[in-house]
Amino acid sequence: RCLKRSLVPLESSLPPTAVQRAAFSTSPSLAVNPPKKKAVGAKPTARSGKSLKLAKNTRTATARPPAPGERKALRKRVVLSNTNALEVRGLQDLSKDSVSKLREYEGRVLGLSNDSVDALRALEAFKPNQGWSLFRRPATLVRKETVELAEMMSNVKETQKVDRRVLAGEKGSGKSVLQLQAMTMAYLQGWIVMHFPEAKEMTIAHEAYQPVKLEDGTTGYIQPQYTAHLLSNFAKANHGLLNNLRLSKEPKLPVPVQSNITLLRFVELGATDAELAWPVWQALWAELLAPSQPSKEGLHRPPIFVSLDGLEFIMRDSAYLSAEAQPVHAHDLLLARDFVNLLSGSTNLPNGGTVLAASSAGNRPSVPTLDFFLNRNHLEACNKTYNAIVDRL
Repeated sequence: RCLKRSLVPLESSLPPTAVQRAAFSTSPSLAVNPPKKKAVGAKPTARSGKSLKLAKNTRTATARPPAPGERKALRKRVVLSNTNALEVRGLQDLSKDSVSKLREYEGRVLGLSNDSVDALRALEAFKPNQGWSLFRRPATLVRKETVELAEMMSNVKETQKVDRRVLAGEKGSGKSVLQLQAMTMAYLQGWIVMHFPEAKEMTIAHEAYQPVKLEDGTTGYIQPQYTAHLLSNFAKANHGLLNNLRLSKEPKLPVPVQSNITLLRFVELGATDAELAWPVWQALWAELLAPSQPSKEGLHRPPIFVSLDGLEFIMRDSAYLSAEAQPVHAHDLLLARDFVNLLSGSTNLPNGGTVLAASSAGNRPSVPTLDFFLNRNHLEACNKTYNAIVDRL
């Protein structure tokens, strides 16, 4: 059979009336009538009538807002007595006589007299986190370090030398309490006590400040309100001692001052007027650093005890800014510079005294230089102890 395609077209077997359709197609079919969209139902008509609208329940403040400084005073409030606590029978007080023989009381608890408590409260030596409110009245444990401080202060009083120390240790090791004990012993022995309660408050830019030109041409910064606050604390704590001392020379103040005025009235003058606070501060230190004249009435100058808590904050840049918007170093704040000069020995105490600084371990800034200094001295002390033990063996 020949498979060649025939040249004659084949006749279709379908009837002539039939519609010819393609047997297979890949094109989509065309719908004659596209599908109708579903009719959207009519929106429901709003209900006629009254509607209930509930207002937001807002509570009106009936209490008055806190006054300026009220929150800070509440945060720093110190409770020193608890009437619900039991009274300790036979509790002796830390007195002037017991300070001279404190070695016998090592490991015992001694109470603080009312006069000492008033002076320490005025100096802001107590802190809210020290647990004073748990006991009926303030009392402290006589530690080995307390005995060493007492013996050191007795030696200073006899030789009229100056002892400078930095208290360092872990958080909760008792640095601030040891500083409080030293202030108590200085007060009982008739020393003049000056305390900077928190160095942080001097450097965080919460106090007003102003620049002043110094004699060497550099710029320093004073804090009038904070200086007045320190003078007020100083006058309250040393009330009885300052009332028996008077000025030895006429001070340079913008207002006239009586020539033989007592140091108490003179300090109160600067405590009540912030504009006079810094000149009074300078004149006060000139009087305290003057040589003692016991033969003249009112010109006797006792030893001085100066302490500061939070040493790290005055060893770095403060939060204050200069006129060029540059950070002011804490040593350019003249209050901090006065203490640093006492601690370093640049300012001498001719009548003897003690300069005591305590580091902060709870909320301390990073000061690598001070950390290196403290660690070096700690290693030197450990080496001395180790060598002493080796020699005994």
